[in-house]
Amino acid sequence: MTSTVNAAALALGDDALVLSHRLGEWAGHAPVLEEEVALANIALDLLGQARVLLSMVGDEDELAYLREERAFRNVQLVEQPNGDFAHTIARQLYFSTYQRLLYGRLAATGDGDFAGLAAKAVKEVAYHQDHAEQWTLRLGDGTAESHERMRRACAALWRFTGELFQPVEGLDVDWRELEADWLASVTAVLERATITVPDGPRTGAWSAGAGRQGLHTESFGRMLAEMQHLHRSHPGATW
Repeated sequence: MTSTVNAAALALGDDALVLSHRLGEWAGHAPVLEEEVALANIALDLLGQARVLLSMVGDEDELAYLREERAFRNVQLVEQPNGDFAHTIARQLYFSTYQRLLYGRLAATGDGDFAGLAAKAVKEVAYHQDHAEQWTLRLGDGTAESHERMRRACAALWRFTGELFQPVEGLDVDWRELEADWLASVTAVLERATITVPDGPRTGAWSAGAGRQGLHTESFGRMLAEMQHLHRSHPGATW
């Protein structure tokens, strides 16, 4: 496998792995039992994607549990803390919309290293996106409190979305077209939810564009330590 394919698989795999862990942190804390199950299922879908992608690069366990922070290539959006439920939904809306559009393009090629994975994953991600959209509408067009929380969450995470569309070596995608389609889709959902589309910058700051180069936000180090603790404490252990 070429180095460019490895780089792409690592980037996509790390995105899925890190967001899966973040969603898994909701276990026992979701607002209602139905959401406990829904978030767990989304997390498991993402974990399945991560396993396939990381196994294209090397040993999936070693890549997940033994790499240092600077070796991870996920975008900074997926590593952001869960915050309140609205914050988690905004993060999921932004990322799953991007992921569905990206995987749709990769699956449409019918060949290439990622076509098979993308064809399966795009069906999963369509559910992830729909789940996030429905909650965005429910919260945004709900009570004054839910509306304000959803508005704040969308605004807070907006600056991390520009990195999603920085070209990934090994993926033959029209990134400008992808970004335009993403912006149109997200804008339509936010407008239906009576939320003003954030107008802040989406590119330029290091904190919103360097995850692919191994530069991460402060919260990622703490999350990684928690995720890797058991494996590092008991090297070589198996069930």
